Amino acid sequence: MATTAKPKTVKPTQPKAAARSVKAVKLAKSAVYMEAVGRRKTAIARVRAGASAKNIITVNGKPLEEYFGTPTLCAIVMAPVTREGFPGKYTISAHVKGGGIHAQAEAIRHGLSRILVGEDAAQKKELKKMGFLKRDSRQVERKHFGLKKARKASQWSKR
Repeated sequence: MATTAKPKTVKPTQPKAAARSVKAVKLAKSAVYMEAVGRRKTAIARVRAGASAKNIITVNGKPLEEYFGTPTLCAIVMAPVTREGFPGKYTISAHVKGGGIHAQAEAIRHGLSRILVGEDAAQKKELKKMGFLKRDSRQVERKHFGLKKARKASQWSKR
């Protein structure tokens, strides 16, 4: 009794493309937007920017001033856009989650800076010098057993 083995078909493997931080997405005939991810601490922001006649910024479906409330946080988000030599006007929408409100503002700034560098590489030097392209990865250390916080312990006394 002879058994016949079927030959295995092997799919050719394709080399993995280099991961890019910014991608251009084409929606309709003329609607094109740039997308990037910005991060700070545990906050993650997915930022999309498209060419427009005026600057409209929405965060999680709300206007920028309504979502953040304070002018300081709005200025943090707008910092890459309001500097001198900015190329044009954009409609910006951001979806952000995690972290605190300050970390969310800086995550949006990080994503927006990545979009600007992806569009015009000449701006990278200036944005890097301002510190907008650096991902701040510091996170809170976990609480340890027997301690009040991560490193805070009750006062030790000899007697």
